[in-house]
Amino acid sequence: MSFSAAPSFRSLPSHFSTSILLNSNSVTLHSLISMTRSQNGSPFHRDLNLARSITKGPLKNSPIIRPNLTVCASSKKPNPASDAKLIGISSAVTIALAVANRVLYKLALVPMKDYPFFLAQFTTFGYVGIYFSILFIRCREGIVTDEMLGLPKSQFAAIGILEALGLASGMASAAMLPGPAIPILHQTHLVWQLAFSSILLGRRYSFNQLAGCFVVAVGVVVAVASDSDTGQMLSGIELMWPGMMIASAAFHAGASIVKEFIFIDTAKRLKGKSLDLFVVNSFGSGFQALFVLLLLPVLSNLKGIPFLELPSYVKSGAACFLNTGADTSGCEGAPLLPLLYTITNMVFNISGLNLLKVSSAVVSSLAVTLSVPISIYALSLPMPYLPDGESLSPFFLLGSLILLSGLVLYNTAQPVKEGSE
Repeated sequence: MSFSAAPSFRSLPSHFSTSILLNSNSVTLHSLISMTRSQNGSPFHRDLNLARSITKGPLKNSPIIRPNLTVCASSKKPNPASDAKLIGISSAVTIALAVANRVLYKLALVPMKDYPFFLAQFTTFGYVGIYFSILFIRCREGIVTDEMLGLPKSQFAAIGILEALGLASGMASAAMLPGPAIPILHQTHLVWQLAFSSILLGRRYSFNQLAGCFVVAVGVVVAVASDSDTGQMLSGIELMWPGMMIASAAFHAGASIVKEFIFIDTAKRLKGKSLDLFVVNSFGSGFQALFVLLLLPVLSNLKGIPFLELPSYVKSGAACFLNTGADTSGCEGAPLLPLLYTITNMVFNISGLNLLKVSSAVVSSLAVTLSVPISIYALSLPMPYLPDGESLSPFFLLGSLILLSGLVLYNTAQPVKEGSE
């Protein structure tokens, strides 16, 4: 993306202030105004006349302290180079956290291998309390204003229901699909984001950006499916289950576009003020937890846990998570590994939302997509609790190179079009 050259005065600091201090000395004030007599009728002259009327002293012998009058002007202009640097740093942080999140999730499942459903629900409901606690502190500090808290909650409810539906449809289809097919089908997430952002946000993408996203998705498919018999991967599988996984990707993509819309819309509502991340995280997570709670009987059955046995399952899962109780065999590594994953996952979610805020949902999605082959490579190495490394085929390297070329293509500079990404 190219930017037109800025005039030379834009190299000045983005914030400056000019102060005109007017004191009560009538001689000085008279001299100052006399210097501008030649500019009769000018706005500057009228301003000084106004200043003189404001600072005009009272009668003599009236003891009064006249405060100085300070006139400040601010010129805050967008800085493309600074914005690009911020997006680059945010992307790098998000990619690193995404890789750590995937690796730590794999490690957390070593002690929690019998309780993945408990771990998922623990993060869903646990984050609500954490996010709202942070939001409360930020309200007390004055960072979050009443205007931010007064935003329409229907938008956050939309995020919650889309995330919950994405979770439910993803769980249902994952139970019927072979493992390698899941991340491949989930690459439609990027396609849905491009479509939704064009329809709902009015964005227009260049050919390079569309082609780059397509190449990224192809690279992930080649890297993930490198050790699979792709021709027979979905043989014997009803069409409904791949369709449901694609629908799950659409729900999650829709939720991310709604978040982006909220940041854009509130910039107008709050007259240019930046919406605090924890307002979106807190209310979005709260509504998601509410809808997940309503779907809990369905979700538990999809994971093979009868709803009536769910309390017993939660109790056993909590005991394994904390590694306490009489029967905790096989829970070695807890609570350290599950806690590390939980903390990293929360920080990753915050970082991903921040990247979405400073860039867009598509850029955030591309950053997370780049983490997929890096995570696969990291998990192929021997590590604690996973001592047996795995060999990677040449197709994995080929897929990774294709993915990187797609990212380069997406970021190839092109003339900026109005309404484009």
